[in-house]
Amino acid sequence: MDNRALSHGLWDKTAPDRPSFESVRGEKVTDVAIIGGGYSGLSAALHLSQEGTQTILLEARDIGFGGAGRNVGLVNAGLWLMPSDVISELGNEIGEELIRVLGKSPDLVFDLIKKHNIECEAVRAGTLHCAHSRGGYKALQQREAQWQDRGAPVKLFNREEATPLIGSKKFHGALLDKRAGTIQPLAYAYGLSRAAKDAGANIYTNSPVLSYKRDKTCWQLTTPNGSVKAKAVILAVQGYAERAFKKMGKNLVPFNYFQFATQPLPESVLKTILPGKQGAWDTALVLSSYRLDDAGRLIVGSVGQVDNMAFNLHKKWVERSIAKVFPQIGSVSLEHAWYGRIAMTLNHIPRFHILGPDFITVTSYNGRGIGPGSVFGKLMAEYIKTGSTAGIPLPVSKPEKVPMRGFRGLFYEAGARMYHLAQRRTGLF
Repeated sequence: MDNRALSHGLWDKTAPDRPSFESVRGEKVTDVAIIGGGYSGLSAALHLSQEGTQTILLEARDIGFGGAGRNVGLVNAGLWLMPSDVISELGNEIGEELIRVLGKSPDLVFDLIKKHNIECEAVRAGTLHCAHSRGGYKALQQREAQWQDRGAPVKLFNREEATPLIGSKKFHGALLDKRAGTIQPLAYAYGLSRAAKDAGANIYTNSPVLSYKRDKTCWQLTTPNGSVKAKAVILAVQGYAERAFKKMGKNLVPFNYFQFATQPLPESVLKTILPGKQGAWDTALVLSSYRLDDAGRLIVGSVGQVDNMAFNLHKKWVERSIAKVFPQIGSVSLEHAWYGRIAMTLNHIPRFHILGPDFITVTSYNGRGIGPGSVFGKLMAEYIKTGSTAGIPLPVSKPEKVPMRGFRGLFYEAGARMYHLAQRRTGLF
């Protein structure tokens, strides 16, 4: 497989044509410069431009090159953490506000899709969080209670009730969150870029920022063939920081996630697998995800990379998983495989940094990039307009290097490979 196939896989094949943008040449001047063409950067560019703010977005590669073009496409509400864990980390006031804001994040995503006619296979039928064990089911009971206390439309189904919803007898139950849904993630990024351009944003691709500095009135960003002067800067690079911002990667835990997609399944089989069109994932420590695309392909994902020696190991695990979880599929070929990097923090909470005068970033969505990325892009745009941190439900913090970052990344990767090497080799789930 070529590099693009292993990085963007199915999403690259089924997205609309990639938007065409030029690279920066010569000197440009703007009110706001945005660095990064993923969900946060594109959302910020769209919302600033809609309000008449002159905006330039700089993307080092192509739109959606990072996590925005590689993720599962689950538009979930909230964070991975339970609400009680968010409160423990941030306190009641900020914690509850973050829970409220991100609990409503799918509303913004699907509203943007509708408003701007973004073709991205959007289905808002909810998602299913599946209990892989009795302990996992108990954890889902806690999630249900905590979200219901906050008025969220979530419902836990026991094994018997969940089996027809999932299309599998292998789970102890499932939590349905009706706020959520699925999209084709790269197509959503492409759609946001077109909407931002239509609103007046100037977007440049293949324009990495090589250096930056500030004089008395503005920031100057240097690219290979030009430069940009801006009164304010939004950094939105997440797990794919490069060149001038490469050091930001030391503040994150490297965490990879892969996916394999089958050939389109027969209609008779599709009626029995996730028939309500929900995306699903499980409660295992090394989690697995399951969803369908518009063409009826089953997409199975989990932790790890799929390059070099790891490819066959993870592929065989996917084949065993399909046979165990969805035996009604029978023999099926895997047509696509790809993986990407998730920006993680040690406590699984995003970070808000003020890096200088009118220079901000929100980073690390911990595997929930679509909703939070879209929301925080909008909130950062509002911050630039108002100068107030009140609208961002995170404490201001300083970037800090993650202790033993490289070791942690190797630990996750090695653990995932060992898990996938052993899991589902017996008749047990």
